[in-house]
Amino acid sequence: MSLFAIADLHLSLSANKPMDVFHGWENYVQRLEKNWRALVTENDTVVIAGDISWGMRLEETEKDFAFLHALPGKKLLLKGNHDYWWSTRAKIEAYLGSLGYDDIEIVHNSACRVGEISVCGSRGWMCRAVTEEDKKIVRREAGRIETSIRLAEQLGGTPVVFLHYPPVYDGIESTEILDVLERHGIRECYFGHIHGSQAARRFLVGEYRGIRMRLISADHVAFMPVLVAKS
Repeated sequence: MSLFAIADLHLSLSANKPMDVFHGWENYVQRLEKNWRALVTENDTVVIAGDISWGMRLEETEKDFAFLHALPGKKLLLKGNHDYWWSTRAKIEAYLGSLGYDDIEIVHNSACRVGEISVCGSRGWMCRAVTEEDKKIVRREAGRIETSIRLAEQLGGTPVVFLHYPPVYDGIESTEILDVLERHGIRECYFGHIHGSQAARRFLVGEYRGIRMRLISADHVAFMPVLVAKS
């Protein structure tokens, strides 16, 4: 029962926004499926940390979710900045239930125990929060992350945080979010959002404020789900 993670699948099986036009994304859906099936079993779980589908509405994600449902393992989804289809928990769960996709769940103001790990987190937000609106979003996301971590602690496993946005990038940190992680003694944080070799070089690799940071955007990890914990 292993735990894997990946972010930024940017599936567009229903929407007309293929990622193949970008360098490094050629045949990415086929590559993702091949790698996923080579690593993940039906007993495993994969966290997908945002930017899952280009669908604008829930109904436009059907082929993308069908693709995910056909892959082995349980899938835990977090919201990304391009997940415009994201709605309320009730509506998403009702939609997934109508399709019979009981292997796909969302993590939103919640947590999920996977073996010895308690999966928690939220979307996060950009580190360079200048406007009052951005600062408001950062505070809201910090609150959601704290709620999720507290629920993870109640589940009894070791909390591991998954975000979409990095909590530190290009020398700028999201202090409110990092403070939450530090206050709860979080030691591992996985996130996506960052694409391309130039952008990735601006991200701090390794440990920051005692937290091991790991970039898991799909193109950065060669469309290969990253092993978080093996049991």
